[in-house]
Amino acid sequence: MVSVDQPSFDPALIGRAHRAIDPLHSQLYFAPEHDEHLSATGLRPGRMSYFAGRAAPMGAVGAGVVTATFYNFSPSLVAHMIPRAWTLASPEQVLAARLDAARASLTRLLGEAAGSDEVAELAGLLREACGGLTAEGRPLFAGHADLPWPEEPLLAAWHGATLLREHRGDGHVAVLLHAGLTGLEALITHSATGRGFTEAAAKATRGWRDEEWAAACAALADRGLLDDAGLTSEGEELRARIELQTDALAADPWLSLGAERTARVVELGKGLSRRITAAGAFGQGIFGR
Repeated sequence: MVSVDQPSFDPALIGRAHRAIDPLHSQLYFAPEHDEHLSATGLRPGRMSYFAGRAAPMGAVGAGVVTATFYNFSPSLVAHMIPRAWTLASPEQVLAARLDAARASLTRLLGEAAGSDEVAELAGLLREACGGLTAEGRPLFAGHADLPWPEEPLLAAWHGATLLREHRGDGHVAVLLHAGLTGLEALITHSATGRGFTEAAAKATRGWRDEEWAAACAALADRGLLDDAGLTSEGEELRARIELQTDALAADPWLSLGAERTARVVELGKGLSRRITAAGAFGQGIFGR
């Protein structure tokens, strides 16, 4: 791992870079084009298409692998969709449909900016940032990193944002495990910060029942991390440490790119992400702040 203690490199750039480019990837999961293209392969719309689409780079894996790598979904929900999805469409078919969906959704949301010099510049910077990353201990990133880079700048930018998201996500799972948080507890505490899903959206999208949510809240309260008002001071400190440690594990691509070009990624990514958000990429009532 490259040291974060580089002169002139502000560690806060790591989180800013993530937040600037992540919407370019994650918009796909809320786009009608996602269900449209993946349903055309034979998959069911909704969460089956999500599970299969994100897992397909790892091959026709079972429910256990998806539950482990995605981390905060109800195992019973995953088992309801996987491995049945692979009887309806092959991973290769799903991957091709996913690229088509990404192209279609970003073209709609970005409008004339989809073919802009800014998109091409960002794609080049993200490809360079990913160039030295290794796969050890990062299964979702490893699966995506085995895929070829798309030729089109728009899809290359999406692929780069995807690689960096999954690289960061794999590290985040390691930090959550070290913090002693189950997938559901991680989801609850993140929602309680106001920066993640709302409680209603978290339950609906991740498949947790009210009684399961309540039991996990009680366990967090027993640890002094949660009370009726939300996160306690200990809970807030834990979430802050989790973010700092996640940033540290996600630092390598940005440190190798350097402060100046990472700042350029933030500038380009924020501009494009604001554009897709203004175009309605993310619905109301899904996220907190």
